[in-house]
Amino acid sequence: MSVIKELTITRIFDAPRELVYKAWTDPKHVTQWWGPNGFTTPVCDLDVRPGGAMNITMRGPDGVEYPGKSIYHEVVEPERLVFTTFAFDDEQGNPGLEVLHTVTFDEVDGKTKLTLHAVVVMATPEAAPGLGGMEQGWQEGLERLAQHLDGYVTSD
Repeated sequence: MSVIKELTITRIFDAPRELVYKAWTDPKHVTQWWGPNGFTTPVCDLDVRPGGAMNITMRGPDGVEYPGKSIYHEVVEPERLVFTTFAFDDEQGNPGLEVLHTVTFDEVDGKTKLTLHAVVVMATPEAAPGLGGMEQGWQEGLERLAQHLDGYVTSD
């Protein structure tokens, strides 16, 4: 299995930029779509400001929980979020995975072009299986986001 070191996904959402941005920064929204298909988000604490933390725990369909912590570096509402995610902690609490994410929100004719760029900063061999599913996980999560947003967008 090849391990992804860098990933870029671009997607157009049929929703206003402010709403798509809010879906990334409001826990009431994030818990509805975060994670791959079949996952839930029982823990979602967001302190969306530079230096603030994002604590999210995803629960897989098998009941296994995957806690992760992120630190926000840049927050430019409603244009850009930059954060580093730490996951797969060992027994001493040292992360096995560190990924720098940049998410941009561009308005295009009333819709939102979202670009997610992820760069693996550090990964232990134990984190490799999680990295193997990173692209599929983000694709599924963004599809769940699109479905979530459909419930909020009304036609004129």
